[in-house]
Amino acid sequence: MLDSVRARLTLWHVGVLALVLAVFSVSVYALLARSLYARLDSDLGTTLRETGVSLAREAGEGEHESKSAADALDEHIGPRQAAAVFDERGRLIAEDAALGDVHAQLPTQVSATNELQLYTTQSVEQGHTVGRRVGLQRFALVTGKTYVLVVSQPLDEVTNELRTIRFVLGVAVLVALCLAGLGGWFLAQRSLAPVVEMTARAQKISAENLEQRLPIANPRDELGRLAATFNELLARLDDSFAQQRRFMADASHELRTPVSVLRTATGVTLEQAQRSEGEYRDALKVIDEQARRLTRIVEDMFMLARADAGERQLQRQNFNLDELLWEAARAAEVLAARKGVALELHSMPQTPYRGDEGLLRQMLLNLLDNAVKHTPTGGRVRVRFERQRAAYAIIFADTGDGIPPAAQPHIFERFYRVDKARARTGVTDVGGGAGLGLAIAKWIAQAHNGRLELQSSDASGTTFVVSLPAPAER
Repeated sequence: MLDSVRARLTLWHVGVLALVLAVFSVSVYALLARSLYARLDSDLGTTLRETGVSLAREAGEGEHESKSAADALDEHIGPRQAAAVFDERGRLIAEDAALGDVHAQLPTQVSATNELQLYTTQSVEQGHTVGRRVGLQRFALVTGKTYVLVVSQPLDEVTNELRTIRFVLGVAVLVALCLAGLGGWFLAQRSLAPVVEMTARAQKISAENLEQRLPIANPRDELGRLAATFNELLARLDDSFAQQRRFMADASHELRTPVSVLRTATGVTLEQAQRSEGEYRDALKVIDEQARRLTRIVEDMFMLARADAGERQLQRQNFNLDELLWEAARAAEVLAARKGVALELHSMPQTPYRGDEGLLRQMLLNLLDNAVKHTPTGGRVRVRFERQRAAYAIIFADTGDGIPPAAQPHIFERFYRVDKARARTGVTDVGGGAGLGLAIAKWIAQAHNGRLELQSSDASGTTFVVSLPAPAER
C-alpha cells in the first residue's frame, strides 16, 4: 500500500495533522486544567478570608472562641467542604466535617507567616480514595490570639471536568483525523488523476505512434509543466526517429546508386566474351569512380555515426591556420579549374592555432568543394579571413544562383543535397556528392567550440561563415 503515492501523501497529511492536533489538544488541556485548579484555589482562598473575617467579628463581640469559630464555619463552609479552626498550639477549637465524615487535618508543619498555603492530600470517602485540595491560613485577632484555619475541598469536580475535556478532545481529534484522511485520499486521487491518465497514455505510445501526446489538464501547474516537458521529449524523439528513417532511406538510396552503376558496368562488360582494351579501361574507370564515391559515402557516414556516439575525439595539435587554409584552397583549385571557376584567396596573417588539423582540413575542403560545385562556369569563389573579437572568421562566398528561402533551414541536414532537394538551376552534381559535406563541416566547427552558419543566399550568390574561437589578444 505504501508503494502508492496517493497513500503516502494521505499518510503524510494525516500524520502532520495528527501532530498539530496533538500539540493543540495538549496545550488546550493544560490551559484548562490550570484554569480549573486556579479557580478552585481562588474559591478556597475566598472561603478562608471570609471565614477569618467572620471569626474575628464573632470574637470581637465577646463570644466564646469555640462558639465564635463554630458559627463562622457554619456560615461559610459548604456541605462538601471540611474545615477546622486550631489555636496556635494546634489544639482543635471547632470543626465542620464534610459529607462522609471527612475531617480537616492540621499538617505537621505550619508556616509561621499569615500567607495562604495550598497543598493536595488524599482522603477515603465511601470506600474510595479521593483527592482533596487543602487551604491553610493564620489569622491574628485584635485580642492577641492567633488561630489557624484549615479548609479542604474534594477535587472530583475538577477531575470530572478534565475527564470530560479529555474525552471531547480525543473524540474531536479522531473525527478530525478520519475526515482529514478521507479528504486527503480524495484530494490526492483528484490531484494524481492527471498522472494516472498520463501513465495510461504513455503506455500506449511506441515507435509507431510517436505523434501522440500526453493530455495537459492545466498547463500552469507542476503536472501540466511535466506533461508539456514530456511532450517536448516525445516531439524530439519523433523528430529523431523521422530523421533516422530519412537517414536510412537516403543512405540506402545513395548506396544503391553506385552499387547499381557497378553492377551495370560489370554486367555490360561481361556480356561479350571479347572486348577491346579501351572498352575495358572505360568500364574500370566507371567502376573506380563509383567505388571511390561509395568509399567516401561510407567514410562520411561512419564519421557522423562516431560523432553522434561521442567516440570521435579531437586530436589537438599546434599548427598555422593560414597555412592550412592555403593548402585546402590549392587542393580545391584543381576542381575549380576543371569547371572554369575562379578561386580567390585573400592574403591573411600568420595565425597559430590549436585544434584537430585533419578534421579542420576536411571542413575547409568540404566548404570549398560545395562552393565550387554550385558555382556555374565563369563564376567566382572568394575566401576571406577575419579576426572578429574573440573568434577567427573564415568566409566562403560564391556567385551561384543561391538557395531558395524555404530550403535554407535544411541545408545542414544529412543527405539533404542542393541539386536533388532544392533544384538549383544550372547546376550539376560534379563528383556525385551524397549531401553529407555540410553536415560534417558543421559538426567539425561545433567540435572546436565554433559554429558554421549560412550568412546569406540570394540570386547573387551564397555566403557561409566559419567561426572558430581565438585566443585572447595580448
